[in-house]
Order: sequence, then structure tokens, then C-alpha cells
Amino acid sequence: MNQQPTTAHWTAEDEATLLDTIDAWVERSVRPIAREYDQEDKYPHELVEEMKELGLFGATISPEYGGLGLSASTYAKIVTKVASVWMAPSGIFNSHLIMAAAIERCGTEDQKRRYLPRMAAGELRGGLGLTEPNAGTDLQAIRTVARRDGDHYVINGAKTWITNSLHGSAILLLVKTDPEAQPRHKGMSMFIAEKGEGFIVAKKMKKLGYRAIDTCELVFQDYRLPADCLLGGEEGRGFQHAVGGLELGRINIAARGAGIAEGALRMAVRYAQERKTFGKPICEHQAIQLKLGEMAARVEAAKLLVESAARAYDTGQRCDMEAGMAKYFATETGVFCAQEAMRIFGGYSYSTEYEIERFYRDAMLMCIGEGTNEMQRIIIAKQLVERNRI
Repeated sequence: MNQQPTTAHWTAEDEATLLDTIDAWVERSVRPIAREYDQEDKYPHELVEEMKELGLFGATISPEYGGLGLSASTYAKIVTKVASVWMAPSGIFNSHLIMAAAIERCGTEDQKRRYLPRMAAGELRGGLGLTEPNAGTDLQAIRTVARRDGDHYVINGAKTWITNSLHGSAILLLVKTDPEAQPRHKGMSMFIAEKGEGFIVAKKMKKLGYRAIDTCELVFQDYRLPADCLLGGEEGRGFQHAVGGLELGRINIAARGAGIAEGALRMAVRYAQERKTFGKPICEHQAIQLKLGEMAARVEAAKLLVESAARAYDTGQRCDMEAGMAKYFATETGVFCAQEAMRIFGGYSYSTEYEIERFYRDAMLMCIGEGTNEMQRIIIAKQLVERNRI
């Protein structure tokens, strides 16, 4: 039976203290290395160790299993804060926590006890193994197959665009256990897959943005898993397990988009006061004021949509429409603000000495990941009609 993770009782004062701690960590440890690690596409091992100490790998995992038990609302604020300085590190714990949430929501009690405490401590770090070379938005088109062999399953296939797959130690792997099933989703299952023989990291992908984070292609060649690694212990539930985690995933991607937008706005406001043309700071030119005003309004609207979706998630309501709205608007706002900031910075925006170019490169990914924004609009429209039947 699916069950929402249990959140701890965090007072407003507790939340404020936590967010202040995250702010201090971001300024102390994240901001100073962002440009170097992004440019060199270098994995931030030291940052990961600090994330463990802060409890970020257990942020949304229930206290019962060693996590902080944060609400989606509080967690989204953390993601926004981190992404406002450097979006990429948020992916290290975000993908991990979506995997953890699926185990806590859908796993057997044995699976929860076996994996969640290790995940909360950052000892076991994971991600999601959904996408394949020919299957992204259409998850039912996957070709990776698991066949039962006694007390094990033997898995063959390939995955791509998998975050945390090089330096992480496990993924939640979506496969076909019955390739002939109709409808197709009834033949899909999920496995908690730790690295082992036959689990091959084929290559790390080179990317325009979202650098320093390991995004890889995976190959599974006669990869054997014990049958008790089947999530929930029942075949044919994989598609539901996967889409059930998309609401939280989309809220988190929305929070990243809002963070990118907020960070770009912050840099643009500062630069507009420092840069002078025609004898005065460019912030006094109406053309720049129009840009800053539009950016500021969109940033606040994006943050409010993220908060609205997170609160709906926390109450256990179905929130695919709210999550879709937040994901669509906040990520498009990230792109918009990064582009407008580039225009405000002018020629200097093309120099790697200014960090705005990184925000510009990172922003577009948020419109694609966790379901394209085209798909979000379709989801919103369908739910809008469904909830307002005449």
C-alpha cells in the first residue's frame, strides 16, 4: 500500500533556523567553488560529505528511518536557496530523495528498514533509472527487461541521462517484467538496484550545463538481483511507482527553476547598479527598469506556485495539476530571468568571469527534465477539465 513519508513537527522557528544554516553553508561552501567545478566539470566530493553532515540526504525521509522528516514545503525552500547560487548540487540529493520517497511510499517494511537508514545517512546514495535512449516522456516504451530465474531476476537493457549513477551506489530501476502485457504499463516493475556485476556505467555524458554532476549512460548485462529487491514485492506496479514520484520530483524541479530565476535577478540588480552608461547607473534607465520589474514579479509568482504545490503534496492531496503548474511556470521563469539578466550584463554576460552565463546554461534543462513543459500544459488542461466537469 502506498504511504506518504511521515513528516516531523518543525515549528516556524525551527524552519527559519534550518534555512539560515543552509544559507550559511551555501555562502561558505557552495558559492566559492561553483565556477571552478562547473568549468572543469569536476564532481564536488567534499560538498557531498558536508551534505551528509547537514542531513540533506535524509531531508524528506521519515525520522523513523533516520531522516529529518521535512515537509515538501520546507524542502522546496532549501532547493531554491541552493539553486539560486548553483543549481547542479541540488541534483545530488534531489534524485536521491525521490528514490527514497518511492521506497518509503511503496516498499515493503523490510525494504524500508534495509535501505532508508543507509540513504538518510548518505551511506547509500541513489537516483532514478527511468529514461532510455528511446523512452523519455513515454515511459511505457522502455525496453530493459527483467526475467525471473529462481530466487533472482536477470536484467538486460540500457538507461541514459541517469543522475548519480557514477558516484552513487544504487538506482531505482524501471524494467519490463512482462514485455507482452497489455496495456503496457501492467508489465512494468521497479527494482532497488545496487551496483554489482553486470551493472555497467558505460560513460559519463558531456553536457551544456548541469556540469560537475554525474549523468551517465548505463548498460545492464545479465545483471542479477535477488527477488526481494522488487519494489513492493509485486510485479506489474512499476509504472504506478514511477509516476507516483513525479509530483515530488516536479515540485523540486520547480524549486530549482525558481532558484535559478532568483539568483539571476539578484545578480542583475547588483550589476545594474554597478554598471554605468551615459553618466549614470544603468538601473536608472527605463529599459533596464522594465526588465528588472518583470523579472521580480515572475520570481515571486514562481515561488508562490512552488509553495502552493508543496503544501498540496504535504496534505496528501492529488497535486499533479499544481505540481505541473509550478514546474511549468517556475522553470520557464528561470529561463526568462537568465536571458534577461544576460541582456542586462551585455557583452560581459558572454565571459566565464561572470557567473550569469552558467545560470543561462543550466536553466533550459529544467524545462525538459521531469516531464517537458509541453507535457505539463497538457496535464494541467486535462486535470482542469476533470475537476470542472459539467
